Amino acid sequence: MTHKVAFNFADGKTLFFAVQPNEILLDAALRSGINIPLDCREGVCGTCQGRCESGDYTQEYVDDEALSALDLAQRKMLSCQTRVQSDASFYFDFASSLCSAVGPALQRGRVSAVEQVSPSTAILHVDASADGQRLDYLPGQYARLQIPGSESKRSYSFANQPNATNQLQFLIRLLPDGVMSNYIRERCQVGDEISFEAPLGAFYLRHVNKPLLLVAGGTGLSALLGMLDDIADRGGCGQPVHLYYGVRNAEDLCETARIEAYAERIPGFRYTPVISDASPGWEGKRGYITEHFDSAELHDSPCDIYVCGPPPMVESIKVWLQDQTLDSTRLYFEKFAESNT
Repeated sequence: MTHKVAFNFADGKTLFFAVQPNEILLDAALRSGINIPLDCREGVCGTCQGRCESGDYTQEYVDDEALSALDLAQRKMLSCQTRVQSDASFYFDFASSLCSAVGPALQRGRVSAVEQVSPSTAILHVDASADGQRLDYLPGQYARLQIPGSESKRSYSFANQPNATNQLQFLIRLLPDGVMSNYIRERCQVGDEISFEAPLGAFYLRHVNKPLLLVAGGTGLSALLGMLDDIADRGGCGQPVHLYYGVRNAEDLCETARIEAYAERIPGFRYTPVISDASPGWEGKRGYITEHFDSAELHDSPCDIYVCGPPPMVESIKVWLQDQTLDSTRLYFEKFAESNT
């Protein structure tokens, strides 16, 4: 049984390839045209090292000068000594251009539906099944869409996980006067062709061995929906999962039925919406998300935190974490500066 492996690089590009049973990871990468830097190929020099972000693997000989015991505990590995035991993803701290590899592919799809899910948000559904090849991406990554009828491109996170029929979803914030917003409101038709580059981004779900705290601001929810779909399809991740979803007004909340349904599919799932400018009738959490974090719980039970939203929200969470000195908590984040056009 072959395994699907993703290599993600420091420039945010991701390459996928197949690994044969019991095949050395480096050999599989080279066979697929991904020329990872290498030297000794004997587990000594450390040139081909990366870090396993998800999946199971074994390593053969690793010299302690190449990887320390701490490195191994942090799931660092040498490509020349690694055999994967499942589908897996690996991160390399250098640009993909060093591998002489092809960048993200230009894909084509067609609009299959537009669904307005709140006064300020729509879901753009795209059918990218025409070429017959599965589009691979890591849950949390994004695509850069060419807006039909213009030269403009905009980046949007995938709001669902990869699937065999290449049915894609993107959460779109509807601006008063934006290129994509105007397209959706004024001339978008089912069947319109949309080209896009994908996959892109270094924000994706890693190996889960701690409780997960997911934090979404506005349409930053999109990336986290993809992660939650993936976790739900696996029947959970063996850890509790808590989603905080912050918006300005209660009317801006979207996909709430979908979110609440995760509780039936993900053991230990919790959901907390937070409204920063709540009306008197709102009975839930108010203010800013950091005001509702449980510092004592996070100290007692370190977690991995995934944050996707506007830069001010991301920065406020980073500052809060620094103030709490939560040294065992890992933070992964995706800032997006919402376009005004």
